Amino acid sequence: MKAIIQRYGHDIVTGIESIFANKVKSLLTALGIIFGVAAVISMLAIGNGAQQEILEQIKMVGVNNIVISPVVGSDSENENSSGSEDGPQVSTKKFSKGLTLLDVEAIKEVIPSVERVTPVISFNYSAILDGKSKPVVLEGINNHYFHLFNITLQSGKEFTDEQMANAFPVCVIGDNIRKVFFNQEDPIGKHIKCGEIWLQVVGVVERRDFTASASDEMGISSTDNKIFVPAKTVNMRFRNRALIRADEVEALATSQGGEANQSENINQLDKIIVQVDETEYLSSTAEVIRRMLLRRHNNLYDFEVTIPELLLKQQQRTKNIFNIVLGVIAGISLLVGGIGIMNIMLASVMERIREIGVRQAIGASRIDIIVQFLSESTIISVSGGIIGILLGVALSKIITVVFDIQTIISAFSIIISFGVSVIVGITFGYLPAKRASEHDPVNSLRY
Repeated sequence: MKAIIQRYGHDIVTGIESIFANKVKSLLTALGIIFGVAAVISMLAIGNGAQQEILEQIKMVGVNNIVISPVVGSDSENENSSGSEDGPQVSTKKFSKGLTLLDVEAIKEVIPSVERVTPVISFNYSAILDGKSKPVVLEGINNHYFHLFNITLQSGKEFTDEQMANAFPVCVIGDNIRKVFFNQEDPIGKHIKCGEIWLQVVGVVERRDFTASASDEMGISSTDNKIFVPAKTVNMRFRNRALIRADEVEALATSQGGEANQSENINQLDKIIVQVDETEYLSSTAEVIRRMLLRRHNNLYDFEVTIPELLLKQQQRTKNIFNIVLGVIAGISLLVGGIGIMNIMLASVMERIREIGVRQAIGASRIDIIVQFLSESTIISVSGGIIGILLGVALSKIITVVFDIQTIISAFSIIISFGVSVIVGITFGYLPAKRASEHDPVNSLRY
């Protein structure tokens, strides 16, 4: 082993000396590998970041959830009239009360595959305490909401059955609201004014990261600036859109033609979130809900049923395909870098025929020549791979900072790109090394 190292170690040293003797050519040879490795690492980092974002969104929307949203001002309302031209027009417009708490009760009682269901009522208010004011989202829910969206409480407790049934003025606040109004004290048991109503704080939601691309249409939204209260509390103490108010009657009487504003939201609820006990029942349960609500709403499509998890998984499949394309493109760039090594090494062989002849004349064997040229290509590819790794990591950080795109650098991408760069250097360096060893020493010295 010592003799082998001494013999071929000299060949490797000779290869290194040749690299430093031709610095510019060696650098140009390594550029293909450098940019190829950097492209693989940065592109896979973008892909990993996209996958992580999707997984976070799936976690935030919960598992096996179905979102039912109202369609305000829907064109699906069938409206026609009967009567003569000069006679009175009779409207046959169908009427629906929109999404109500009765729909929630019906879904819970009728459909056996439903595990949890919660109403969601959202209004914008200002929270006030000790001269401080902060815009907040008041959200009427039940306790199932916290389980549906994997929300945990950092302190306090959820609503009791008595508080929800009797519309008690209690609330669970988000982390930002706690910091603004109760930064130096425990908020549990304290009161905060929302609109004109004083609410007692019974719990505080644990803070969690929220991605900007998360969609509220899928039921994803930050909890940090929200005040959660029982749904009945919202309807009884704040506002119930299903009831006719005096100001609405006055507006209807004074409006032109005596016609109400058709675009006004009359839905008691802004959403109904349903959780199915098994994933395989998602689509069938969504269809049953759609048919049941259609009958309850007088055959009006004034609602929309969506399955966020399936939409996100479809996005994930699309991004996976995109990641594969990115990986293939980056792999092609590595392949092009390897071809560049082979071409430049072949050209180097032609330029160094006399050097090869001299080495052979003083006793170098074909294996010595192969080891020399193969060591040159391997060292170039290995050094290019190391530089490419550093460049790829830097590019990933720059993409995150400049373009606000989440990137995750994995050890797998670094290992695979570096390994491929070494394999490319050895593979594409062997042909020039073999060709160099096959030269006739006599002809090489005459060159």
